[in-house]
Order: sequence, then structure tokens, then C-alpha cells
Amino acid sequence: MLSLTSLGGAGTVTGSKHLLTYGDSKILVDCGLFQGLKNLRTLNWQDLAVAPRDVDAVVLTHAHLDHSGYLPRLIRNGFHGKIFSTAATRDVAKLILLDSAWLQEKDAEFANRKGYSKHKPALPLYTVQDAEHSLKHFQAVPVHEEVALPGGASLLLRRAGHILGASTAQIDVDGVRIVFSGDLGRYDDPVMFDPEPVTDADYIVIESTYGNRRHDRSDPLAALDEVIARTVRRGGTVVIPAFAVGRAQSLIYNLWQLRQRGSLHNVPVFLDSPMATSATELLHRHQHDHKLSMDEYEAACDAVTYVRDVEESKALSANRYPKVIISASGMATGGRVLHHIAAFAPDHRNTLLFSGFQAAGTRGRKLLEGAREVKAYGTWIPVNAEVAELPMLSAHADCDELMKWLSGFKRAPKRVFVVHGEPEASEALRERIARELGWAVDVPLQNQEFVL
Repeated sequence: MLSLTSLGGAGTVTGSKHLLTYGDSKILVDCGLFQGLKNLRTLNWQDLAVAPRDVDAVVLTHAHLDHSGYLPRLIRNGFHGKIFSTAATRDVAKLILLDSAWLQEKDAEFANRKGYSKHKPALPLYTVQDAEHSLKHFQAVPVHEEVALPGGASLLLRRAGHILGASTAQIDVDGVRIVFSGDLGRYDDPVMFDPEPVTDADYIVIESTYGNRRHDRSDPLAALDEVIARTVRRGGTVVIPAFAVGRAQSLIYNLWQLRQRGSLHNVPVFLDSPMATSATELLHRHQHDHKLSMDEYEAACDAVTYVRDVEESKALSANRYPKVIISASGMATGGRVLHHIAAFAPDHRNTLLFSGFQAAGTRGRKLLEGAREVKAYGTWIPVNAEVAELPMLSAHADCDELMKWLSGFKRAPKRVFVVHGEPEASEALRERIARELGWAVDVPLQNQEFVL
């Protein structure tokens, strides 16, 4: 029997984990952390519906935390198989998993020191040692090259755009083909390649992050320039919470393009995220996985000041001269950006600028929904700064681009499964696929098994 069960990323845009079971074999496609709402985050501490020791392999479509961040916990709890991914995803995952573990250790230490956690003691979900151990399980897979999976299945990866190393995953088992979209990127993105088409599948598992939304098609550089210009006129600073991998590098390139146009108003740009700095360096190592020439890459990187240590970061928060600060995390769930929000959010001259998806329950989502105070490290921070959003800078395909990718299939699949989206987004995409393509579509519930 061949079956599919979503252990995460069902009814929510985080925690993606999709289990394929065939015969005695089990393959987990993605292994992400739940983020955002507290009732979702608590799922990270609960046992999975499958014992980790019974999972034979993991296929990782890309390295963002909501797709990779549970790996150290999975391994700590008994998984001993291989993790298949592109080489770039393996390298990006190293940064993300080590950073995630370090932040969890520090957050637990801080909570214990300040006494604001109800857990005595507060513990990290996993440690840096756990993350380091998980890296030994990775096996790099070239795109467009079929490789064997346990139990007689095979895997083929294709570029998905989105971030460095991101891929779609085609798994063939016993004459049945299942294609997982992972997270699809934008078409005509200035940095990443277009999502590659897939022509044939019996079953498709597609994300729906923006399943009910279209991105603004106006010029993103002009919009970015306008936000910076009006903030500078007020004498303020623009703080951009950005995903350290993908969004930060695209923003660096966009800001460099503005400077080339003679814009940016002589405002200095700072990248305050050690992980984002390291991820930027990975563009050089994996130069065939993105569009930038080395000249463009080096020129864009040279136009940014990199903030590496904590004291430099504190000095940046204390500096009140107009500037742009790019800092992780992208949804303001942790990292150095929280200290910058604490420093700059109370002043009306400043701007908090969001350019990526904000999951329900995150500080980023609350700010975009109009919150006038946010809590960080046990303290409430007043928000008087302008809060702006430039969704046209998103690295996620919108609903039209998701449909464009689906249009590449030359025959109707037996069924499509819509995952990795909030309920309204997933349902909107389900209805659109059924109406426009006439395909059978389901939106899985958590732990719901489908026999294929």
C-alpha cells in the first residue's frame, strides 16, 4: 500500500512534514518546525504520529526553518537514515540549524536567568550538539539526476526558485509518481531562477502560502525607494526583518540597484545577522544556482556594512542617524532584529518594513495587523514607528504563479493535495484548481492518511 500523511504543514503554513509510506518503507518529505501561534509551537514538543526510528529517509526541498528545523529533534529521537537534498540546501541547512539550536539554547538560558518561563527549568528543543550531529546525515543530490531511495523508490530534484538550493521533489515508487512542490519561488526574480516545470505526475502536493493572494505588480525598487525616502525625510531609520537566507540577499541586491540608479539618498545599509552574512557568502560558492554574475554579486556585497559581533549590533541600535538595517529573523520571532525593534519601534520617525510572509501569531503578523505594542524578552515595546509592507518583494509564488507552475503538467493527475497554507489560502487554491483545471483536489488535515 502507498499512502500520504501530512504530519505538519496541514492547515498551517509552518511545520511542513509529509510522510510517504510504501511497503515497509517510510520517507519524510521536509521536516520543519512549527512557528507562530503558541498552540502550533507546542506541537514541536509532542511525539510525531510516526516513530522517528521507523523513518527510512528524509527528502529536504529547501532549508528554511519551517521545512528543516525539526531535523535535529527527529535525529535526537531516533532517526538514523539519510537526508537527501541539493548541495546548496545542505550548506544552507548547516547555517540555519546551528543558528536555530544556538538561539534555543540562549533563549532557554535567558528565560531561566530572568525567571519568566513557567517551565522549571526552561529547556531548548534541541542543542547545538544535536544540530551538529544532524549534519552528518546529509547526502547531496545533483538536480536533474535520479537517485535511489530506500525501498526501491527513486528521487529527482528540480530547481524551485525561492531560495538558494530550493527544489521540487519527484518520487517514483512502484510505477506511481508523486511530485512535491516544496516552496515555489517567483517567476522573473532578479536573483533566483524560475521554478522549473514538471510535466507528469500521478499525485501533486503543492504549497499554498499565497494561495489566495496576488502580489502587487508595481516596481519593487520604486516602492522600496519611496519607503526609505520618506523615512529619511523624518530623520528616521528603516528596520527590515528579513529571512537570513534568500530575502536578505535579494534585499542587498535591490538596494545596490537603487544605489546604481542614484537613489538611496546616501543612506548607509547594514546587514546585522551573522547567519545572513554567511548565507551571502554561499552565493559565491554556489554561483550556478542563481542568476547573479560574480561582478554583480561582489559589487552588491561591497555596498553593505556587515555587523558581526554583539557590541557592533548594540552600537547600531544606539545610533540614531538615518540608515537601513537588515536583520533576522524575517517574522521577528527571534534574533538580533528584536533588539532593533525595541530600539526603533517607539519613535515615529522610524519604519519597520516587512517584505516576506508573516505567519499567524508571529510579531511580524501582529505588527502588520496594527498592534501598537509587541512583547519581547518579557517586556512590552510601544510601536509608534511606521509599519510598512512590500509584498512584491516576497520570495513566494503568488496564486497566479502557483497556477502557472501547475499548468506545466501535460496530463491531469489523479489527485492534488494542497498543503503549507493558512486555511483560507489553501481553500482558495483548492477551489481555483478544481474550477480552472478540473482536477480532483484535497486539503489534508493534520495526520490524515490518504491511500494513493
